[in-house]
Amino acid sequence: MKNAIAYLLKCEQKFQSIVDLYGEPTFVQRPPGFETLCLLILEQQVSIDSAKATFNRIKAAIPDFSPETVLVFSDEDFRSCGVSRQKTNYLKALSEAILEGALDVEGLSDLDAETVRAELIKIKGIGHWTIDVYLMFCLQSPDIIPLGDIAVVNTIKELFDIHDKEAMAVYAENWKPHRSAATFFLWHYYLQKRGRKQPY
Repeated sequence: MKNAIAYLLKCEQKFQSIVDLYGEPTFVQRPPGFETLCLLILEQQVSIDSAKATFNRIKAAIPDFSPETVLVFSDEDFRSCGVSRQKTNYLKALSEAILEGALDVEGLSDLDAETVRAELIKIKGIGHWTIDVYLMFCLQSPDIIPLGDIAVVNTIKELFDIHDKEAMAVYAENWKPHRSAATFFLWHYYLQKRGRKQPY
């Protein structure tokens, strides 16, 4: 990541300003696989802490957590863990895809980012935000800019006065091939300014 940081600090003055204010961002990893994809589904449109608490309740109820055990866990049991009907359907759709051989989760690490996206987008409940985060945190893809993430979008609006997502994508071309590292700069600024810790 040192090369990515050096490149971004050289090409984008705003990132140097972030470092001057708050220091360098922390680059976080998550283990790839079924569990992380399930957690990312739970994180959609809710706080990270809330999703983690829900996931911990599920893990307590399903100690042998796997596609097989998720699929037979009843909707009522999921509801008692705090999972909505919609997200229950998403978790089961992911489990079914894996068990039916439609998705090889372990094999995703051998694919390029666009192929991973093409595979995951087929799964009900997995959209571009989930894929972007999985690519960045689990597969260490170096050049992802998740414009479905509200913190990223709001920070670009604030720092660069760009308010259209297409224009944001065009501007982010300046940060290639290190847009993932740039995203961590944006998250770092967003959280530090609000006095919040890195939740990822």
